[in-house]
Amino acid sequence: MILLTFLLCFLTAVAVTPLVKNFAIKIGATDKPNHRKVHQKLMPRLGGLAIYIAFLAGFIFLQPQSPYLMPILLGSFVIIVTGFLDDMLELSAKWKLAGQILAAGIVVWGGVQVNFINLPFDGRLDLGWFAIPLTLLWIVGITNAINLIDGLDGLAAGVSSIVLATLAAIAFMMGNMFVVALALILMGSTLGFLIYNFNPAKIFMGDTGALFLGFMISVISLLGFKNVTLFSLLVPVIILGVPISDTLFAIIRRLVNKKPLSAPDKSHLHHCLLRLGYSHRKTVLVIYAMSSLFGLAAILLTQSTLWGAFLIVTLLIIGIELMVEMIGLVSNTYKPMLNFLSRIGAVRKI
Repeated sequence: MILLTFLLCFLTAVAVTPLVKNFAIKIGATDKPNHRKVHQKLMPRLGGLAIYIAFLAGFIFLQPQSPYLMPILLGSFVIIVTGFLDDMLELSAKWKLAGQILAAGIVVWGGVQVNFINLPFDGRLDLGWFAIPLTLLWIVGITNAINLIDGLDGLAAGVSSIVLATLAAIAFMMGNMFVVALALILMGSTLGFLIYNFNPAKIFMGDTGALFLGFMISVISLLGFKNVTLFSLLVPVIILGVPISDTLFAIIRRLVNKKPLSAPDKSHLHHCLLRLGYSHRKTVLVIYAMSSLFGLAAILLTQSTLWGAFLIVTLLIIGIELMVEMIGLVSNTYKPMLNFLSRIGAVRKI
């Protein structure tokens, strides 16, 4: 039944996206090219509306049961309205943030909270009243992280689909069928839209789609990993390694260059790969591969021992740092690990 719903969402998105495209053009919800954007022509956005319609169709067909169902639907509606208004009117950052906090607040009020963090050796850290701000921070942070990687044709939709596939696989192994259903409904809707969004894109998802995907992924990840036996938040952090890393190093980059955190730039992961000479399509496929590796690492982590998990996390941190330095994600001069390795090589030669 879940696989049939997945197919229904996929076909619904395929059928609805051209209608949303025409609607976006008719009401003037278009993305104009500028010095920060890669595309060179006027593009319709609001593609996230097609994802949302397909998502609702899947929900109506499958009717999954959970006490969190109504808060999730209400929160997602608020985030869709926020994204729609931004695609139409280009809201200021404070109004976009207000919409995100309201949507997050609805699901937190509905019981989606990180109440404790499991620690190694059967330990447990109860968060108490910190649970609410931590959960709000997670939802708003991941929502914006997905929004930040939406810079190339098919990038956010493809990475989100890989993340959702990983979430569904781990939730299935844990027996959490509501999370499996939620992830596959959203994944089918996103893949149907990706047919029109992959390079060369015919429509952008806009903030309607990026905020919706980020919001839903953040909520699904919280629902799926409340009982993980290692650090509870570690698994979803690794699954979301690409958008989280890109956001984290964007913050570091702005601090290093003494720029406001809200200042836009052209130094995100996809920009760096393009500067290295990768084509638009190859850049997207490289980032898909990175996201898949993070997903595989997260699956291995859920099945590993404590020391195995420590090894996986250590290798991931080293790999991320080397990638950041090689592509210049912080700056072209930031290369502490590469300089250290080159010094070791020089010493050995002597």
